[in-house]
Amino acid sequence: MTRTPPDYVPGHGLLTGRGAVVTAAAGAGIGGATARRLLEEGARVLISDAHARRLKESEAELAAEFGADRVTALACDVTDETQVAALFGLAAERHGRLDIVVNNAGLGGTADLVDMTDEQWDKVLDVTLNGTFRCTRAALRRMKAAGVGGVVVNNASVIGWRAQRGQAHYAAAKAGVMALTRCASLEAAAYGVRVNAVSPSLAMHPHLVKVTTPELLAELTSSEAFGRYAEPWEVANVIVFLASDYSSYMTGEVLSVSSRHP
Repeated sequence: MTRTPPDYVPGHGLLTGRGAVVTAAAGAGIGGATARRLLEEGARVLISDAHARRLKESEAELAAEFGADRVTALACDVTDETQVAALFGLAAERHGRLDIVVNNAGLGGTADLVDMTDEQWDKVLDVTLNGTFRCTRAALRRMKAAGVGGVVVNNASVIGWRAQRGQAHYAAAKAGVMALTRCASLEAAAYGVRVNAVSPSLAMHPHLVKVTTPELLAELTSSEAFGRYAEPWEVANVIVFLASDYSSYMTGEVLSVSSRHP
C-alpha cells in the first residue's frame, strides 16, 4: 500500500529565542530539513557542513527567508577537532547561548566485510561515530559551563538495530551512536542537559539516490509500513520534539522514526 506524505506542519514557536547548531545541514537531507524546522520554530541556527559551496547556498536561502540575523554558517569537518572547536566557539559568539545541538553528520558506503578495507571502515566510523562524539563533547562542555541546561539530539539509524548486508561499518557506527547517546545522557543529566537520538529507516534525499541502486531502494521502500519513504522533514519534526520542552522528561532515548524497530 502506497500513501502520500501528510501536509507539512507549520511552526508553533516551540523554540523561540534558542540558539542551535546543526551539522551536515547543507542540502535537501535531514540536516537541511532540521535547520529549516528549527528556524520555523523560532530558533537562531548555526548550520555547518563539510561541503562549503552547498553550505553557502543553504545559508543564503535560509537567510533570505528567515533573516540574516538568525542564520549563520561555518564549514566544518567533524573529523577535525580544531574545526569542531571553532564551530562551537562561533555558536557562542553569534547567538550568545547554546541550547540545541543536532549531530546529523554521517557517512555511509557499501562493501561486504571480506572486501572492506581498513580505510573504508575507518572513514565511516570517524565521520559517523567519532564525529558525533567530538560534537557531543564540545556541546556538553559548553552547556555544563553555562549552567542553564540544553539538548543534544543525535541522528542514529534503524540499521544500528537491524542487520543489512554490506553495511557492517555503518551499522557499527550507528549502534555506537546509540550507545554514546545513552551513556552521555546519564552524565549530562547532572547539569540539566538532555541527550536523545532519532533512528530513521528510510528518508529520501538526492544523495541517497546517487549511492543506492533503484532495486535496493524499491526493496527498502516496500518494507516500510506506509509503503513509502519518509520525507526529511518528517524526521526533522521528531528532532524538534526532542529539542523542545514537550520532551522535558526524556533523556537517553533512541526514537525509531519508522515501523522498523526490532
